[in-house]
Amino acid sequence: MGKENIEKYSKRYALFKKAVGFWHNSIYYRKVIAIGRENINLDDHLIFAPNHQNALMDALAVVFTHSGQLIFLARSDIFKRKAIASFLYFLKILPVYRIRDGFSALKGNDEIFLKTIDVIKNKNGLVILPEGDHAGFRRLRQLKKGICRVAFQAEETENFLLNIKIIPVGLEYTNYRRVRQVLTVVYGKPIEVSEYHQLYREAPEKALNKLRERLSEEIKKLMVHIASVDDYEAIDELRSIVNGKYSDDIRFPKLFRDRILISRLNKLKKNDQEKYSRICSLSLDVKKQAEKLKVSYKLLEKKKHPLGWHIAGMAGLLATFPLWLFGNIFTLSIFAPPELQIRRTKDPQFHSSMRFVISFALAFIFLPLYLILCLLIFSPWWIAALVFIAIPLSGLFAWSWNLLIRRIIGGFRVRKYIREKNRSYLTLRKNYDELISHVSDLKDEQEESI
Repeated sequence: MGKENIEKYSKRYALFKKAVGFWHNSIYYRKVIAIGRENINLDDHLIFAPNHQNALMDALAVVFTHSGQLIFLARSDIFKRKAIASFLYFLKILPVYRIRDGFSALKGNDEIFLKTIDVIKNKNGLVILPEGDHAGFRRLRQLKKGICRVAFQAEETENFLLNIKIIPVGLEYTNYRRVRQVLTVVYGKPIEVSEYHQLYREAPEKALNKLRERLSEEIKKLMVHIASVDDYEAIDELRSIVNGKYSDDIRFPKLFRDRILISRLNKLKKNDQEKYSRICSLSLDVKKQAEKLKVSYKLLEKKKHPLGWHIAGMAGLLATFPLWLFGNIFTLSIFAPPELQIRRTKDPQFHSSMRFVISFALAFIFLPLYLILCLLIFSPWWIAALVFIAIPLSGLFAWSWNLLIRRIIGGFRVRKYIREKNRSYLTLRKNYDELISHVSDLKDEQEESI
Protein backbone atom coordinates (compact mmCIF):
# COMPACT_ATOMS: atom_id res chain seq x y z
CA MET A 1 0.00 0.00 0.00
CA GLY A 2 1.59 3.25 -1.17
CA LYS A 3 0.60 6.83 -1.76
CA GLU A 4 -0.62 6.14 -5.29
CA ASN A 5 -3.35 3.70 -4.15
CA ILE A 6 -3.87 4.75 -0.55
CA GLU A 7 -7.63 5.06 -1.06
CA LYS A 8 -7.98 1.37 -2.01
CA TYR A 9 -9.23 -1.20 0.49
CA SER A 10 -6.38 -3.05 2.20
CA LYS A 11 -6.83 -6.45 3.83
CA ARG A 12 -3.49 -6.09 5.65
CA TYR A 13 -4.56 -2.74 7.04
CA ALA A 14 -7.95 -4.18 8.08
CA LEU A 15 -6.21 -6.96 10.03
CA PHE A 16 -3.75 -4.51 11.58
CA LYS A 17 -6.59 -2.17 12.55
CA LYS A 18 -8.46 -4.96 14.34
CA ALA A 19 -5.41 -5.89 16.41
CA VAL A 20 -4.50 -2.31 17.34
CA GLY A 21 -8.17 -1.42 17.81
CA PHE A 22 -8.60 -4.17 20.39
CA TRP A 23 -5.60 -2.86 22.30
CA HIS A 24 -6.91 0.71 22.06
CA ASN A 25 -10.57 0.09 22.96
CA SER A 26 -10.27 -2.76 25.47
CA ILE A 27 -6.83 -2.59 27.09
CA TYR A 28 -5.35 0.90 26.89
CA TYR A 29 -8.68 2.60 27.65
CA ARG A 30 -11.00 0.99 30.16
CA LYS A 31 -13.96 2.36 28.24
CA VAL A 32 -14.52 4.05 24.87
CA ILE A 33 -17.87 5.80 24.56
CA ALA A 34 -18.87 6.60 20.97
CA ILE A 35 -21.93 8.79 20.39
CA GLY A 36 -23.60 10.01 17.20
CA ARG A 37 -22.35 7.36 14.79
CA GLU A 38 -25.81 7.44 13.24
CA ASN A 39 -24.75 10.81 11.77
CA ILE A 40 -22.22 9.02 9.55
CA ASN A 41 -23.57 7.91 6.18
CA LEU A 42 -20.89 5.77 4.53
CA ASP A 43 -22.40 6.52 1.11
CA ASP A 44 -21.61 10.24 1.49
CA HIS A 45 -18.39 12.04 0.62
CA LEU A 46 -17.12 12.86 4.10
CA ILE A 47 -14.46 14.92 5.83
CA PHE A 48 -14.09 14.42 9.59
CA ALA A 49 -12.99 17.36 11.76
CA PRO A 50 -12.03 16.45 15.37
CA ASN A 51 -10.61 18.79 18.01
CA HIS A 52 -6.89 18.27 18.63
CA GLN A 53 -5.59 18.10 22.22
CA ASN A 54 -3.80 14.78 22.63
CA ALA A 55 -1.37 14.24 19.72
CA LEU A 56 -1.69 10.85 17.96
CA MET A 57 -4.46 9.69 20.30
CA ASP A 58 -6.91 12.12 18.69
CA ALA A 59 -6.49 10.46 15.30
CA LEU A 60 -6.76 6.98 16.81
CA ALA A 61 -9.96 7.97 18.63
CA VAL A 62 -11.63 8.51 15.24
CA VAL A 63 -10.02 5.47 13.58
CA PHE A 64 -11.20 3.02 16.22
CA THR A 65 -14.75 4.32 16.52
CA HIS A 66 -15.33 4.28 12.75
CA SER A 67 -15.80 1.13 10.69
CA GLY A 68 -14.12 2.27 7.46
CA GLN A 69 -10.53 2.83 6.33
CA LEU A 70 -10.09 6.55 6.88
CA ILE A 71 -7.30 8.62 5.34
CA PHE A 72 -5.43 11.21 7.40
CA LEU A 73 -3.39 14.28 6.59
CA ALA A 74 -0.23 14.92 8.65
CA ARG A 75 2.73 17.27 8.52
CA SER A 76 5.33 16.29 5.93
CA ASP A 77 8.45 16.33 8.13
CA ILE A 78 7.59 12.91 9.60
CA PHE A 79 7.79 11.41 6.08
CA LYS A 80 11.49 12.21 5.52
CA ARG A 81 12.79 8.65 5.92
CA LYS A 82 11.63 6.19 3.25
CA ALA A 83 10.99 3.34 5.68
CA ILE A 84 8.88 5.55 7.94
CA ALA A 85 7.08 7.07 4.95
CA SER A 86 6.17 3.59 3.65
CA PHE A 87 4.74 2.65 7.04
CA LEU A 88 2.77 5.91 7.24
CA TYR A 89 1.28 5.27 3.81
CA PHE A 90 0.34 1.78 5.02
CA LEU A 91 -1.41 3.49 7.95
CA LYS A 92 -3.25 5.59 5.33
CA ILE A 93 -1.61 8.90 6.20
CA LEU A 94 -0.76 11.52 3.57
CA PRO A 95 1.78 14.35 3.98
CA VAL A 96 0.91 18.04 3.91
CA TYR A 97 3.70 20.51 3.11
CA ARG A 98 3.97 23.83 4.93
CA ILE A 99 5.87 27.04 4.28
CA ARG A 100 8.42 26.08 6.91
CA ASP A 101 9.25 23.04 4.74
CA GLY A 102 10.41 25.41 1.98
CA PHE A 103 8.59 27.02 -0.94
CA SER A 104 9.77 24.31 -3.32
CA ALA A 105 8.20 21.65 -1.09
CA LEU A 106 4.81 23.37 -1.31
CA LYS A 107 4.50 22.10 -4.90
CA GLY A 108 4.06 18.65 -3.42
CA ASN A 109 0.66 19.74 -2.11
CA ASP A 110 -0.67 19.76 -5.68
CA GLU A 111 -0.18 16.00 -5.88
CA ILE A 112 -1.60 15.50 -2.38
CA PHE A 113 -4.65 17.58 -3.24
CA LEU A 114 -5.39 15.40 -6.26
CA LYS A 115 -5.04 12.35 -4.06
CA THR A 116 -7.47 13.77 -1.48
CA ILE A 117 -10.02 14.11 -4.27
CA ASP A 118 -9.53 10.39 -5.03
CA VAL A 119 -10.02 9.65 -1.33
CA ILE A 120 -13.20 11.71 -1.09
CA LYS A 121 -14.63 10.33 -4.34
CA ASN A 122 -13.85 6.78 -3.16
CA LYS A 123 -15.90 7.53 0.00
CA ASN A 124 -13.10 6.51 2.38
CA GLY A 125 -13.59 9.52 4.59
CA LEU A 126 -10.84 12.10 4.97
CA VAL A 127 -9.74 13.19 8.46
CA ILE A 128 -8.29 16.67 8.94
CA LEU A 129 -7.47 18.08 12.38
CA PRO A 130 -8.59 21.67 11.74
CA GLU A 131 -6.67 23.27 14.63
CA GLY A 132 -3.44 22.31 12.87
CA ASP A 133 -1.44 21.32 15.95
CA HIS A 134 -2.31 20.00 19.40
CA ALA A 135 -2.49 21.78 22.75
CA GLY A 136 -3.30 20.28 26.15
CA PHE A 137 -6.23 22.53 26.98
CA ARG A 138 -9.92 21.74 26.94
CA ARG A 139 -10.64 24.59 24.61
CA LEU A 140 -11.15 24.79 20.85
CA ARG A 141 -8.58 27.11 19.31
CA GLN A 142 -8.79 29.09 16.08
CA LEU A 143 -9.34 26.70 13.17
CA LYS A 144 -7.08 26.80 10.12
CA LYS A 145 -8.69 27.42 6.74
CA GLY A 146 -7.11 24.32 5.20
CA ILE A 147 -10.02 21.97 5.84
CA CYS A 148 -12.49 24.40 4.23
CA ARG A 149 -10.17 25.05 1.32
CA VAL A 150 -9.81 21.30 0.65
CA ALA A 151 -13.60 20.88 0.69
CA PHE A 152 -14.31 23.80 -1.66
CA GLN A 153 -11.51 23.03 -4.10
CA ALA A 154 -12.53 19.37 -4.26
CA GLU A 155 -16.10 20.45 -5.03
CA GLU A 156 -14.90 22.95 -7.63
CA THR A 157 -12.80 20.31 -9.38
CA GLU A 158 -15.88 18.09 -9.72
CA ASN A 159 -18.21 20.93 -10.83
CA PHE A 160 -19.76 21.17 -7.33
CA LEU A 161 -21.42 17.76 -7.69
CA LEU A 162 -19.75 15.83 -4.85
CA ASN A 163 -22.00 17.22 -2.09
CA ILE A 164 -19.23 16.88 0.50
CA LYS A 165 -20.27 16.80 4.12
CA ILE A 166 -18.02 17.77 7.04
CA ILE A 167 -18.59 15.81 10.24
CA PRO A 168 -17.58 17.78 13.37
CA VAL A 169 -16.12 15.50 16.04
CA GLY A 170 -15.70 16.16 19.77
CA LEU A 171 -13.08 14.24 21.77
CA GLU A 172 -12.76 14.12 25.55
CA TYR A 173 -10.36 12.18 27.80
CA THR A 174 -10.85 11.77 31.56
CA ASN A 175 -7.06 12.14 31.70
CA TYR A 176 -4.75 12.88 28.79
CA ARG A 177 -1.79 10.79 29.89
CA ARG A 178 -2.82 7.92 32.19
CA VAL A 179 -3.60 4.36 31.13
CA ARG A 180 -7.09 2.84 31.60
CA GLN A 181 -8.97 6.12 31.32
CA VAL A 182 -12.30 6.83 29.58
CA LEU A 183 -12.40 8.24 26.06
CA THR A 184 -15.57 9.85 24.72
CA VAL A 185 -16.02 10.47 20.99
CA VAL A 186 -19.03 12.46 19.76
CA TYR A 187 -19.89 12.65 16.05
CA GLY A 188 -22.01 15.68 15.26
CA LYS A 189 -24.52 16.26 12.49
CA PRO A 190 -22.92 16.77 9.08
CA ILE A 191 -22.36 20.25 7.67
CA GLU A 192 -23.26 20.32 3.99
CA VAL A 193 -20.64 22.25 2.05
CA SER A 194 -23.23 22.80 -0.69
CA GLU A 195 -24.87 25.44 1.53
CA TYR A 196 -21.86 27.66 0.81
CA HIS A 197 -21.38 26.89 -2.91
CA GLN A 198 -22.98 30.07 -4.18
CA LEU A 199 -21.09 32.26 -1.73
CA TYR A 200 -17.85 30.54 -2.72
CA ARG A 201 -18.49 31.31 -6.40
CA GLU A 202 -19.08 34.98 -5.54
CA ALA A 203 -16.52 35.53 -2.76
CA PRO A 204 -14.25 32.53 -2.04
CA GLU A 205 -12.49 34.04 0.97
CA LYS A 206 -15.77 35.01 2.61
CA ALA A 207 -17.11 31.50 2.06
CA LEU A 208 -13.98 30.01 3.66
CA ASN A 209 -14.44 32.19 6.73
CA LYS A 210 -18.17 31.48 7.02
CA LEU A 211 -17.68 27.71 6.78
CA ARG A 212 -14.80 27.85 9.25
CA GLU A 213 -16.91 29.80 11.76
CA ARG A 214 -19.78 27.34 11.38
CA LEU A 215 -17.47 24.35 11.84
CA SER A 216 -15.91 25.93 14.92
CA GLU A 217 -19.29 26.48 16.55
CA GLU A 218 -20.41 22.92 15.77
CA ILE A 219 -17.26 21.34 17.23
CA LYS A 220 -17.62 23.41 20.41
CA LYS A 221 -21.07 21.87 20.94
CA LEU A 222 -19.53 18.38 21.04
CA MET A 223 -16.58 18.87 23.38
CA VAL A 224 -15.58 20.39 26.71
CA HIS A 225 -14.83 24.01 25.80
CA ILE A 226 -13.55 26.23 28.61
CA ALA A 227 -13.38 29.68 27.03
CA SER A 228 -12.10 31.49 30.12
CA VAL A 229 -8.33 31.85 30.21
CA ASP A 230 -8.07 33.44 33.66
CA ASP A 231 -10.28 30.85 35.38
CA TYR A 232 -9.35 27.85 33.23
CA GLU A 233 -7.62 25.87 36.00
CA ALA A 234 -10.46 26.41 38.46
CA ILE A 235 -13.20 25.38 36.00
CA ASP A 236 -11.21 22.43 34.70
CA GLU A 237 -10.69 21.15 38.23
CA LEU A 238 -14.33 21.74 39.13
CA ARG A 239 -15.30 19.24 36.44
CA SER A 240 -13.37 16.53 38.30
CA ILE A 241 -14.63 17.54 41.73
CA VAL A 242 -18.30 17.60 40.74
CA ASN A 243 -18.58 15.15 37.84
CA GLY A 244 -15.63 12.78 38.28
CA LYS A 245 -17.93 10.09 39.68
CA TYR A 246 -19.80 9.98 36.34
CA SER A 247 -16.74 9.12 34.22
CA ASP A 248 -18.07 5.68 33.25
CA ASP A 249 -21.67 6.74 32.65
CA ILE A 250 -22.71 5.73 29.12
CA ARG A 251 -26.34 6.87 29.16
CA PHE A 252 -25.45 10.46 30.11
CA PRO A 253 -21.66 10.80 29.66
CA LYS A 254 -19.53 13.07 31.82
CA LEU A 255 -18.72 15.20 28.77
CA PHE A 256 -22.34 16.37 28.60
CA ARG A 257 -22.48 16.95 32.35
CA ASP A 258 -19.31 19.04 32.09
CA ARG A 259 -20.83 21.11 29.28
CA ILE A 260 -23.91 21.87 31.39
CA LEU A 261 -21.73 22.81 34.35
CA ILE A 262 -19.60 25.16 32.23
CA SER A 263 -22.71 26.71 30.67
CA ARG A 264 -24.13 27.42 34.12
CA LEU A 265 -20.87 28.94 35.28
CA ASN A 266 -20.69 31.19 32.21
CA LYS A 267 -24.17 32.53 32.94
CA LEU A 268 -23.40 32.89 36.65
CA LYS A 269 -20.36 34.99 35.77
CA LYS A 270 -22.64 37.47 34.00
CA ASN A 271 -25.32 37.53 36.72
CA ASP A 272 -23.38 37.12 39.98
CA GLN A 273 -19.66 37.79 39.66
CA GLU A 274 -19.10 37.48 43.41
CA LYS A 275 -20.56 33.98 43.64
CA TYR A 276 -18.77 32.92 40.45
CA SER A 277 -15.42 34.10 41.89
CA ARG A 278 -16.15 32.27 45.14
CA ILE A 279 -16.78 29.00 43.31
CA CYS A 280 -13.53 29.36 41.33
CA SER A 281 -11.61 30.18 44.50
CA LEU A 282 -13.07 27.20 46.36
CA SER A 283 -12.28 24.89 43.44
CA LEU A 284 -8.59 25.79 43.57
CA ASP A 285 -8.53 25.65 47.39
CA VAL A 286 -10.08 22.17 47.44
CA LYS A 287 -7.60 20.97 44.83
CA LYS A 288 -4.60 22.30 46.78
CA GLN A 289 -5.82 21.04 50.16
CA ALA A 290 -6.81 17.60 48.85
CA GLU A 291 -3.41 17.12 47.21
CA LYS A 292 -1.60 18.19 50.38
CA LEU A 293 -3.63 15.82 52.60
CA LYS A 294 -3.63 13.02 49.96
CA VAL A 295 -7.42 12.81 49.96
CA SER A 296 -9.18 11.95 46.70
CA TYR A 297 -12.47 13.49 45.60
CA LYS A 298 -14.07 10.04 45.82
CA LEU A 299 -13.31 10.02 49.54
CA LEU A 300 -14.69 13.54 49.97
CA GLU A 301 -17.96 12.45 48.36
CA LYS A 302 -18.54 10.06 51.26
CA LYS A 303 -19.81 11.41 54.57
CA LYS A 304 -18.90 8.23 56.45
CA HIS A 305 -15.96 5.83 56.22
CA PRO A 306 -17.02 2.61 58.03
CA LEU A 307 -14.15 0.74 59.65
CA GLY A 308 -15.75 -2.60 58.83
CA TRP A 309 -15.76 -1.84 55.10
CA HIS A 310 -12.07 -0.92 55.17
CA ILE A 311 -11.11 -4.04 57.12
CA ALA A 312 -13.12 -6.22 54.73
CA GLY A 313 -11.48 -4.48 51.79
CA MET A 314 -7.99 -5.12 53.16
CA ALA A 315 -8.88 -8.76 53.76
CA GLY A 316 -10.01 -9.07 50.14
CA LEU A 317 -6.80 -7.45 48.93
CA LEU A 318 -4.68 -9.84 51.00
CA ALA A 319 -6.63 -12.83 49.69
CA THR A 320 -6.09 -11.74 46.09
CA PHE A 321 -2.46 -10.68 46.55
CA PRO A 322 -1.11 -13.75 44.66
CA LEU A 323 -3.30 -12.83 41.67
CA TRP A 324 -1.99 -9.24 41.85
CA LEU A 325 1.55 -10.59 41.92
CA PHE A 326 0.85 -12.75 38.87
CA GLY A 327 -0.77 -9.80 37.11
CA ASN A 328 2.42 -7.77 37.42
CA ILE A 329 4.01 -10.05 34.84
CA PHE A 330 1.81 -8.25 32.34
CA THR A 331 1.89 -4.72 33.76
CA LEU A 332 5.65 -4.58 34.37
CA SER A 333 6.62 -6.02 30.99
CA ILE A 334 4.12 -4.00 28.94
CA PHE A 335 3.41 -0.69 30.71
CA ALA A 336 6.56 -0.04 32.76
CA PRO A 337 9.19 0.18 29.95
CA PRO A 338 7.47 3.07 28.08
CA GLU A 339 8.04 5.31 31.12
CA LEU A 340 11.79 5.34 30.42
CA GLN A 341 11.24 6.92 27.00
CA ILE A 342 8.48 9.22 28.20
CA ARG A 343 10.81 10.89 30.71
CA ARG A 344 12.89 12.17 27.78
CA THR A 345 9.89 13.67 26.00
CA LYS A 346 9.34 17.33 26.79
CA ASP A 347 5.85 17.70 25.32
CA PRO A 348 3.47 16.05 27.86
CA GLN A 349 0.76 15.70 25.21
CA PHE A 350 2.95 13.12 23.44
CA HIS A 351 3.21 10.96 26.56
CA SER A 352 -0.02 9.06 25.96
CA SER A 353 0.82 8.49 22.29
CA MET A 354 4.24 7.08 23.16
CA ARG A 355 2.85 4.98 25.98
CA PHE A 356 0.23 3.54 23.64
CA VAL A 357 2.58 2.79 20.73
CA ILE A 358 5.37 1.32 22.87
CA SER A 359 3.00 -0.77 25.01
CA PHE A 360 1.34 -2.23 21.91
CA ALA A 361 4.73 -3.03 20.38
CA LEU A 362 5.81 -4.75 23.60
CA ALA A 363 2.55 -6.69 23.76
CA PHE A 364 3.15 -7.79 20.16
CA ILE A 365 6.54 -9.17 21.30
CA PHE A 366 5.82 -10.53 24.77
CA LEU A 367 2.36 -12.09 24.37
CA PRO A 368 3.51 -14.63 21.73
CA LEU A 369 6.51 -15.35 23.99
CA TYR A 370 4.22 -15.92 26.96
CA LEU A 371 2.08 -18.27 24.85
CA ILE A 372 5.11 -20.33 23.87
CA LEU A 373 6.30 -20.53 27.49
CA CYS A 374 2.85 -21.57 28.68
CA LEU A 375 2.71 -24.35 26.09
CA LEU A 376 6.17 -25.55 27.15
CA ILE A 377 5.50 -25.44 30.88
CA PHE A 378 1.85 -26.51 31.21
CA SER A 379 0.06 -29.57 29.93
CA PRO A 380 -2.42 -30.38 28.47
CA TRP A 381 -2.70 -27.54 25.96
CA TRP A 382 -5.99 -26.20 27.29
CA ILE A 383 -4.45 -25.54 30.71
CA ALA A 384 -1.62 -23.70 28.96
CA ALA A 385 -4.22 -21.66 27.05
CA LEU A 386 -6.06 -20.76 30.27
CA VAL A 387 -2.84 -19.64 31.95
CA PHE A 388 -1.96 -17.55 28.90
CA ILE A 389 -5.39 -15.86 28.87
CA ALA A 390 -5.05 -15.24 32.60
CA ILE A 391 -1.87 -13.17 32.10
CA PRO A 392 -3.49 -10.05 30.55
CA LEU A 393 -6.71 -10.48 32.56
CA SER A 394 -4.75 -10.60 35.81
CA GLY A 395 -2.81 -7.56 34.60
CA LEU A 396 -6.05 -5.58 34.33
CA PHE A 397 -7.06 -6.93 37.73
CA ALA A 398 -3.73 -5.72 39.16
CA TRP A 399 -4.51 -2.22 37.88
CA SER A 400 -7.88 -2.27 39.70
CA TRP A 401 -6.22 -3.77 42.77
CA ASN A 402 -3.79 -0.84 42.91
CA LEU A 403 -6.66 1.65 42.73
CA LEU A 404 -8.56 -0.12 45.50
CA ILE A 405 -5.64 -0.30 47.90
CA ARG A 406 -4.99 3.42 47.43
CA ARG A 407 -8.65 4.12 48.14
CA ILE A 408 -8.67 1.96 51.28
CA ILE A 409 -5.43 3.49 52.58
CA GLY A 410 -6.94 6.90 51.84
CA GLY A 411 -10.04 5.89 53.83
CA PHE A 412 -7.93 4.96 56.85
CA ARG A 413 -6.12 8.30 56.46
CA VAL A 414 -9.44 10.19 56.47
CA ARG A 415 -10.60 8.27 59.55
CA LYS A 416 -7.40 9.36 61.29
CA TYR A 417 -7.97 13.00 60.30
CA ILE A 418 -11.52 12.85 61.66
CA ARG A 419 -10.48 11.13 64.89
CA GLU A 420 -7.71 13.64 65.53
CA LYS A 421 -9.89 16.56 64.42
CA ASN A 422 -7.19 17.60 61.98
CA ARG A 423 -7.69 21.32 61.32
CA SER A 424 -6.51 21.15 57.71
CA TYR A 425 -8.92 18.32 56.96
CA LEU A 426 -11.81 20.11 58.66
CA THR A 427 -11.07 23.16 56.49
CA LEU A 428 -10.99 20.95 53.38
CA ARG A 429 -14.28 19.34 54.39
CA LYS A 430 -15.89 22.72 54.99
CA ASN A 431 -14.68 24.16 51.67
CA TYR A 432 -15.73 21.05 49.75
CA ASP A 433 -19.23 21.07 51.24
CA GLU A 434 -19.61 24.79 50.51
CA LEU A 435 -18.43 24.28 46.93
CA ILE A 436 -20.85 21.42 46.30
CA SER A 437 -23.66 23.47 47.83
CA HIS A 438 -22.94 26.43 45.53
CA VAL A 439 -22.83 24.21 42.45
CA SER A 440 -26.04 22.41 43.46
CA ASP A 441 -27.81 25.75 43.83
CA LEU A 442 -26.96 26.83 40.31
CA LYS A 443 -30.09 27.24 38.24
CA ASP A 444 -30.15 27.22 34.47
CA GLU A 445 -33.64 27.48 33.06
CA GLN A 446 -32.30 27.75 29.55
CA GLU A 447 -29.77 24.94 29.42
CA GLU A 448 -28.06 24.79 26.06
CA SER A 449 -29.06 21.92 23.86
CA ILE A 450 -26.55 19.10 23.78
